[in-house]
Amino acid sequence: MNTQAPHTLLLVRPAAFGFNEETSATNVFQQTDAHDRNDVANAARQEFDGMVEKLHQYGIRTLIFDDTSEPAKPDAVFPNNWISFHPSGQVVLYPMQAVNRRFERRQDIVDAVGKTFSVAEVIDLRAHEDRGMFLEGTGSMVFDHLNKVIYACRSLRTHETVVRQVAGRLGYTVVMFDATDEQGRAIYHTNVVLCLGSRFAVICLDAIRSEGDQDVLLDAFAATGRTVIAISFEQMRRFAGNMFEVALPSGDTGILVSEQAFTSLLPGQIHALTRFGEMIPLAVKTIETYGGGSVRCMVAGIHLPLLK
Repeated sequence: MNTQAPHTLLLVRPAAFGFNEETSATNVFQQTDAHDRNDVANAARQEFDGMVEKLHQYGIRTLIFDDTSEPAKPDAVFPNNWISFHPSGQVVLYPMQAVNRRFERRQDIVDAVGKTFSVAEVIDLRAHEDRGMFLEGTGSMVFDHLNKVIYACRSLRTHETVVRQVAGRLGYTVVMFDATDEQGRAIYHTNVVLCLGSRFAVICLDAIRSEGDQDVLLDAFAATGRTVIAISFEQMRRFAGNMFEVALPSGDTGILVSEQAFTSLLPGQIHALTRFGEMIPLAVKTIETYGGGSVRCMVAGIHLPLLK
């Protein structure tokens, strides 16, 4: 049976983390200031190392790769945007909007994963970049592996045609919707507005202005037996929608969440979430501030079968 929580997490330790000018036009979560780039990069590495240490304290299985120094890749810490690993044994490589992010895709990482896990097929969608059609992995799409559904909000980084191509190849159905911030700007990635666990959905319903879209989403969550935990715009800005459910060695599940997101939650929301897994707060404020992504963006969940 497909499980929602991955058994292993793939992470990339950043070599040149920093504010990415190429992505900032479509990611309003990114912020910049006058801090020295070396200071920012060093702080990001410290946060990454601290996150990995805490994952290992919980016994969470990881595959960790070092970013290559050349060319400089400010967003290499977010591998979930360029690759995904599926229970079927399929691996998908995605078309990225920012040219300087395309260097993050590495065949050596694909090959290394294949030495431990069973890879039946690699689906390479990079050619869509030449057509201006982008889809940034599990940033653009939130997968319900239990029910084989893909949720995706439309944006410049999430092209509906490519979403439906992925769904066809994987045998999933699609729920597309529109999501915007208070200023009416499209939310750049679905995984900042929606998090799906095995038995819960965290979503910023205020960002979904269409009542029709809201009804479709809520009906889908109800049909799959999920409890809905609504978050506000402010909580979404603090990455409360960017949580991620992971498997623990005990057979239980944990919920990865940044410290910033965790402190934004109300007691009732925390109580609701802890019914479904132990919350694991992680300190990644520098990465959130300059990169515009949080803990879910930092991990590519591996659902592939183990090699026999």
